[in-house]
Amino acid sequence: MHLAWDALYTAFRFAARHASNFYAALGIVLVAGAAVSVAATWMFVRLANVVRDGATQQFDEAVLRWMAAHQVPWARQAMFEITLLGTGLVLMTMVAVAATFLWLTEHRFSALLLLIATWGGVAINSLLKSTFDRPRPQVFEWGAQVLTSSFPSGHAMTATITYGTVAYLAARLQRRRLSRWITLFIAAVLIVLICISRLYLGVHYPSDVVAGALMGLAWTAFCMATLEGVQLFGRRFRPSILEHENPPPEPESDGSPLPPAPA
Repeated sequence: MHLAWDALYTAFRFAARHASNFYAALGIVLVAGAAVSVAATWMFVRLANVVRDGATQQFDEAVLRWMAAHQVPWARQAMFEITLLGTGLVLMTMVAVAATFLWLTEHRFSALLLLIATWGGVAINSLLKSTFDRPRPQVFEWGAQVLTSSFPSGHAMTATITYGTVAYLAARLQRRRLSRWITLFIAAVLIVLICISRLYLGVHYPSDVVAGALMGLAWTAFCMATLEGVQLFGRRFRPSILEHENPPPEPESDGSPLPPAPA
């Protein structure tokens, strides 16, 4: 992922040098953002085709049977509590609080990105669920209440989008590289735990969870790249559109003198 983002920012800098106006530059960035999410989307499509053909069913049920054989009361309760962190009420409350904070601190593009990413992810997940309409697993008794179809996992997808986007926006406001990595790491751990909880509670197949995480990653990457692109090219071509968006803090310095500004 580090190499992928380096390549993305290199493309941004190249476009900034060669784009003649803001709208052309923004178009280039949107294409670049789409390219970042293509890999995850492609993997989702391939997985969806395999699932639809039934090729994953044996593996899916084997994993859930293993989960059923390792049920422990305290772990089951812990997984239930963890899975609540991926429910719509919890996620939307966190989004509302984070978006309000970003808006009040004049990071309004960031607040808008968070709202678009989360609500757009909910809409995409609902569309995918209605399209595939995969029945829920019936390997062992469920440990949580479910209402919708199984593929892709809504918890995995919306948790990836929401926690990933919030962590990304929080990391942008931090000066120290270590604190940024810690923020992203904590978000990744939460996402993984929520995904595992869906399996341990028997309400999703592994392929559901992987597909949800992939689609969430694809949508999040596109939204992140779009925000970075708008801000990068806005600063170069239309500074007025960023008058209500405070820039992220400068990265920590190693003490060496700054290079001279280009003429």
